[in-house]
Parts: sequence; structure tokens; C-alpha cells
Amino acid sequence: MVASVDECRQALRDLAARLDRNAEAVRERVDLDRTLACRITDLDTAFHGRLVDGRLVDLADGDDPKAKIAMSTASDDLLALVRGELDVTRAVASRRVSIKANPFDLMKLRKLL
Repeated sequence: MVASVDECRQALRDLAARLDRNAEAVRERVDLDRTLACRITDLDTAFHGRLVDGRLVDLADGDDPKAKIAMSTASDDLLALVRGELDVTRAVASRRVSIKANPFDLMKLRKLL
């Protein structure tokens, strides 16, 4: 089953809310201020925002080709990731999720997710 664009948008909002709740705890460990693009491969759509101090902010529709962190995944995998049903490390290893970022940002991203 393919998730809808609205379901993907809501999943990213849910992720932003979860990161907000955890931001105080991770702020000391995760010094990250980066643009982020999330590309949904099976829906040919994308969202973008910014990761700042452990929070996902300024979430909007559309791609950001210049984003410092770019994630590509199928809609169902995005929902499973946000729900905690899909481990991000396993998803990347199995190529269900592709994350393009510099290695230091990837390590910091792991602490957030």
C-alpha cells in the first residue's frame, strides 16, 4: 500500500513534535543546524525544513535541492520510520532509505532518531 502525500506530511509533523519533546535532552549532545530535504520516491514529492538544536522547524512542501541533508525513501517506509517500526540504520543498510549528508552530520542525526 502506498501512503498519501497528506499522510507523509503528517508523519513529518509527528516527527517534528517528537523531536521537540526530546530537544532539551539532546541539545547538549547534538549541535546541528542544517537544511533538510525529504524526498518521497513513490509519490514524486518532497518536503523540506531545517534541523536546529534537535528540532525540525520550518517544515514545508517542496524540495530543497541545496539541502545539506537529503533523505529519500518510499512513503510507507517514511511512515514506518516515524512510527518506530523501521530502524533507520537497518533501513539505510537495506537501501530502503537513502541519506546523503556529511559523515559528521550522519552521526549527529543518529543521536536524534
